[in-house]
Amino acid sequence: MNFLRISPSDISYSKGKITYLHDGKDIGSGAFELKEKATLRILLPRFVGAVSVCLSIYSESLSLISEEKLELADFDYQNDTYLLDVSALSLPTGLYFMRLQLDTPAGVLYGVKGKATEIIFKERDEGNSFQFSLVDFKYPFPDKYIGGTIYHVFVDRFFRSGNVPVREDAIIIEDWDNGIPEYPEYPGAHLENNTFFGGTLFGVAEKLDYIKSLGVNLIYLSPVFEAYSNHKYDTGDYMRVDAMFGGDEALKMLIQEAESRDIGIILDGVFNHTGSDSIYFNRRGRYGNIGAYQSKSSPYYNWYDFQSFPEKYTCWWGIEILPRINPDVKECGDFLAGNGGVIEKYAKMGIAGFRLDVADELSDNFIKRIKSTLSKSDAPTLLYGEVWEDASNKIAYDTRKKYYLGDELDGVMNYPLRVGIIDFLKKGNCSALEYALTDVMFNAPKRIRDMQMNLLGTHDTERIITILSGDSSEGKSNRELSTLYLTEEQRNTGRALVKLAYTILATLPGLPTVFYGDEVGLEGYKDPFNRRPYPWNNPDAEIRNFYIKIGNIRSTSFVFGDGDFRLIHIDNKLLIFERSKGGKSYITAVNNSDTAVTLKFEKRVKALLTELNTQSVKLGAKSAEIIKTVEFNNIEIILNSGVPR
Repeated sequence: MNFLRISPSDISYSKGKITYLHDGKDIGSGAFELKEKATLRILLPRFVGAVSVCLSIYSESLSLISEEKLELADFDYQNDTYLLDVSALSLPTGLYFMRLQLDTPAGVLYGVKGKATEIIFKERDEGNSFQFSLVDFKYPFPDKYIGGTIYHVFVDRFFRSGNVPVREDAIIIEDWDNGIPEYPEYPGAHLENNTFFGGTLFGVAEKLDYIKSLGVNLIYLSPVFEAYSNHKYDTGDYMRVDAMFGGDEALKMLIQEAESRDIGIILDGVFNHTGSDSIYFNRRGRYGNIGAYQSKSSPYYNWYDFQSFPEKYTCWWGIEILPRINPDVKECGDFLAGNGGVIEKYAKMGIAGFRLDVADELSDNFIKRIKSTLSKSDAPTLLYGEVWEDASNKIAYDTRKKYYLGDELDGVMNYPLRVGIIDFLKKGNCSALEYALTDVMFNAPKRIRDMQMNLLGTHDTERIITILSGDSSEGKSNRELSTLYLTEEQRNTGRALVKLAYTILATLPGLPTVFYGDEVGLEGYKDPFNRRPYPWNNPDAEIRNFYIKIGNIRSTSFVFGDGDFRLIHIDNKLLIFERSKGGKSYITAVNNSDTAVTLKFEKRVKALLTELNTQSVKLGAKSAEIIKTVEFNNIEIILNSGVPR
């Protein structure tokens, strides 16, 4: 009977599937809330002939918690179905990993994670391939902001307005349109960072109507606390808004004006380090008190880590002007997040929340404390973190972080999505984008997924139009980059690709986040050239009008708030996905190839970008469309050659 046996090599071509059911529904998330009935459904191809199926569950530290022998729950001519009631295991909140083992007529096989929720069968044990998490949200959902858009403003470079004082040691660059930001001659060279273009919080307030026209309901400000530099990441005094930005009164006025337009203000929380020139460290002696650098008897001394007082101390990434503080020291933590502290002051002022700079370098306990203090506000508040990887399973400094378990962050800066979009559009490689749209998205709780800070660029990255169509910065000096701009041909290419990028970004789950000026084609290589002033006198109207149109489309349907997500098709040239809710369906299709593609629907649809009612949507080369339809409207993909895909 050997000729009837199936070999492991035969089985290796087949795939199973694991589905995470939340109260019986697949919502595309591997994170269960404790209040839900959590079930794992495992589909195995019938011909595998599993005799027994064992699922081992491990803690985040990879300690074995339990081994569950699964019973056959159902079958058909294709698959055997096995179920595990996760809720019945009474596990606490946390991150868990799973190992799937099958006994089959072909021998012992292991179920290994493939793409998304695929199960691939291997003879070799490859460990804990799958993950799930159990979360318990302790604070109200800030649904006031769901379905909106975030606008990221670097204050000094946005707009000049108001009568503000100028420090004696500050240098003002008068040429707003053509001035070049101060830059170091080479990496690591000293940079004073005391040159300013003069943007203020009054200037942000003056442009609120414009910002609102983009569909924005949240503004994320670069640091506004008093500091020596133009970027303000070297905090001098947390309890004062910088006078050159307009001081506390300007921030209060901005919050009030923004609130009248249903826009919330998010501040940048830089709580990992201060400036050496600060009231707390006071290395330059410019503040009237005794700072940690001046005396061990300073009330701030134990905030810092001195190896040899006073000259040798721990800095952020070794940058001497940015001495690290330790918010887990009681006095430091109390000052920042305790009663009457920094968080409470600005929460009472009416901010919508904070974005935490270098969140990986803050302890879980401190982040929890910030979230708890913020949540005492009468209004819904948000806490975002700067995390560059999948935050669901992030290990930083040998510690597994707990960002998504329900009492820390409401979302992170979604850099994996940015990388994926750029690779797809620039390199014609969909691998990173597929990872972002499957693993990264799937690992997040749905509540966090819907509030994620999705972005194409920030103050730490090259401008999106530059990276998509400009020359590489590799091997070029800062002097060269300071005056390197796109050619007319490159700009035309970049303009088209930015539209595709924003179409993807703005129709995915989460909040699209626009770095000021990206919506008008502002160019720039790495910091500081990505921080040029907003080109009010020379905006790219075509890109701006496109962003406004996308904002209007987003505002027309609740689908883009918390609608379901389905990845329909992805390869190196074509991306199609769906957002749906309540019988409404919106299809985003992006053709990144040099030839046309036609999408033929079963029923008539409305193409929102071209404003056509049709049954066949033709996507030209390097083009995109957002298609309003109904659920279960079958799509046929037809290549330019007329051959169905």
